[in-house]
Amino acid sequence: MPILSRPALVEHLVRTRIAGDVATPRDNNLSHYRKLANGDRHYWLGLELGDRWTDEQDVLAVMAERCGVNDDPAHRAGQDTIDPELTVDALDRMAARLRKAAAGRERVLFATGHPGALIDVHSRVAAGLRAKGCDIVRIPGGLIADEGYVVQFADVAVFERGASLWHTHSPEPMNAILDALGEDGRPDLVVADHGWAGRAAQRGIDSVGYADCNDPALFIGEAEGTLQVAVPLDDHVVDPRFYEPMTAYLLDAAGLLD
Repeated sequence: MPILSRPALVEHLVRTRIAGDVATPRDNNLSHYRKLANGDRHYWLGLELGDRWTDEQDVLAVMAERCGVNDDPAHRAGQDTIDPELTVDALDRMAARLRKAAAGRERVLFATGHPGALIDVHSRVAAGLRAKGCDIVRIPGGLIADEGYVVQFADVAVFERGASLWHTHSPEPMNAILDALGEDGRPDLVVADHGWAGRAAQRGIDSVGYADCNDPALFIGEAEGTLQVAVPLDDHVVDPRFYEPMTAYLLDAAGLLD
């Protein structure tokens, strides 16, 4: 696949609604910001936010700055946005951390709570790092969390229940992995999303990940310095192949296509 220039990638992100006018409605975004501020831990995505984010307007301000949603608190319904320029900026920051991992031949763990959309993105990055000599973590077998199993496909940890891969925000699958690995098996870097990324960051591991505009916790984690990078994007567009040009851009920027 040819590597898109930054302007061409921005156009692609907007056209495929990975960014720009995204499918997630404004009222859904605001509802999640409010629930995070009200202390609903489901929306903390494995981070420990204490009482630092109890004002919904503070959450909105972070999301406007780091994700590009509309910053007008009076805009309560209808269209909301992700700024594609912020998406590419964050991809560049993620690429810098991946380049460091490759240079140090680090031990890297990949995980996703969105297997229907992002597993291929993570898998391709894992392959790129392995080719540079990184140790891609192979998780132990038999891990259980949230009444299901933590398993691995194409180098990516996922949550399985009822013979299906599940969409999950829970941090418990990441807890299960890290507890089983112990200190000796601890990864140097986690590349993930949802509660997988948040909990790894909360446990002191360098973590980078992807987050939608209705998942404010990872952006707050980045703002506080707990999470290294949160890439704003729609994390489940209609065709997972739409992410391929973005993934190629990331791999190229990280020096993983050489």
